[in-house]
Amino acid sequence: MTFESLGLDARILEAVAAAGYVDATDVQARAVPEAIAGRDLLVSSQTGSGKTAAFMLPALQLLATEASAKAPRILVLTPTRELSMQVTRAAETYGRRLKKIRTVSIVGGMPYPLQNRLLRQGADILVATPGRLLDQMQSGRIDLSQLKMLVLDEADRMLDLGFKDDIEAIVQQTPATRQTLLFSATLDGNIARLAASMLKDPVRIDVAGHQTKHENIEQRLHFADDLGHKNRLLDHLLRDAAMNQAIVFTSTKRAADDLASNLNEQGFAVAALHGDMKQGARNRTLQALRRGGVRVLVATDVAARGIDVQGISHVINFDLPRQAEDYVHRIGRTGRAGKNGIAISLANVREHFQVKLIERFTTQRIPVSTIPGLEPKQAVAAKPGRAPEARKPVRSTSKPGHFNGGWKPASQGFGKDGARRGTTPRDR
Repeated sequence: MTFESLGLDARILEAVAAAGYVDATDVQARAVPEAIAGRDLLVSSQTGSGKTAAFMLPALQLLATEASAKAPRILVLTPTRELSMQVTRAAETYGRRLKKIRTVSIVGGMPYPLQNRLLRQGADILVATPGRLLDQMQSGRIDLSQLKMLVLDEADRMLDLGFKDDIEAIVQQTPATRQTLLFSATLDGNIARLAASMLKDPVRIDVAGHQTKHENIEQRLHFADDLGHKNRLLDHLLRDAAMNQAIVFTSTKRAADDLASNLNEQGFAVAALHGDMKQGARNRTLQALRRGGVRVLVATDVAARGIDVQGISHVINFDLPRQAEDYVHRIGRTGRAGKNGIAISLANVREHFQVKLIERFTTQRIPVSTIPGLEPKQAVAAKPGRAPEARKPVRSTSKPGHFNGGWKPASQGFGKDGARRGTTPRDR
C-alpha cells in the first residue's frame, strides 16, 4: 500500500517521499488510517516494523489541520533516551514541510538549564521518558491541558523499567478527550490492564509479534567453555570480512566497559554504550556509529531499543539476555530496512536452559554452530535428570581468529550456575 492512499496531507507525503519511503509497512497501513479517524489504538508490533511512522504520521496529520498552540498537543512517552531521540528525529523528518511544528525531547541525563530553555520556547510535539517528564510537570514547566494525542511507545518496556506509577500520574494530567495510541511487543497481562484503564474502545492491531521468524536474520548459537573461550570466539567473529558493523551485548555496564577496552587494545574501532554515560557522550557515540567511525558497539540492553542504524550487519550476544523478550529486541537491531542480518549468541555450556527459554518464547530453534579449532570441550548441560540433547552442529569453514587471551575482571568469572559472579541487576 502506498502512503498516498493513507489520507495524509500533501506536505507530509512530500517529506516521506524525500526520506526515500515508497510503500507503507503492514503496521503503517493498518494503524495510520484508524488513527487519522480519531480512534484509540492498541498495537502489537515488533521492532523494525515501522511503528514509529505508524503513530508519528497521524500525529503530524493532526497538527497539520489544527491551529497552533503554546502547550504540547502531542506527547510520546518512551522507555529510553535513545528511543526518544529516534522518535524526535522521525518527527522532524516527516514534519519538515509543515511550518512552525516544533519537537522537543525531554529525557533524563539532559542538563536541566537546556531543557528549561527548550520548554520556555514552546513545543507542539513532546517526546519524553516518564521520569524526567513527571519531574518537569511537578516543577510547573509543562502543561498538558491542551493535549490532543498521547502515544505510549514500547509500553511493555516502560512497565519493565518500573514506570507504571509515573505513567499513571502523567495520564491523570491529560484531558479525558485525548486520543491514545499504545504500542507494545505484547498485549497481555499488565499491558492489557494498562490499556483498559487508559484507552476508549480501542482498535486492536496485531502485527508480527515475537513469534515472527525473522526470515532476513540468520541466527546462530555458539557454546563456550569459559570466558576466555568466549573472547576467542568473539575475536574470530569480529574479524569476519563480511561484518560491516556490529553491536555486542553484555549484561552489565562494567562488562561493557571492560570488553570495549579489551577490543580497543586488539585494534578494533569500538565504543561502549550504557546507562552510566552522560547524554552528550551517548549522543556522540551513536553519531560515530551512524557515520561509520565505530565498527563495534559494546552495549547493555539500553541499546536494544531505539537504535536504528542500517549499517548494523551483526548482533552478537556476548551475554545472553536475562529476559527472553529482550532477545527479540536485541537481534532486531540488525536486518533493518529490508536488509539481511546475522545474530549470534555466545552461551556458556551450562546456560542450555536459558537458551531453551528463548527458543520457547520465539517458537524457533537457534542452530548451534562451531568454528574449527574453537569447538567447546565440555558437553552442553541439560535439565537435571536428563541426558544432554544430541544436536548436530553446523560447522564453519573459516579459520579461528588470532586472539588467544581474554579480558577477565578479577571479581568476575563463571559460577556453578553458568552466570557471572559479582553482577546484579543494578550493574545493568
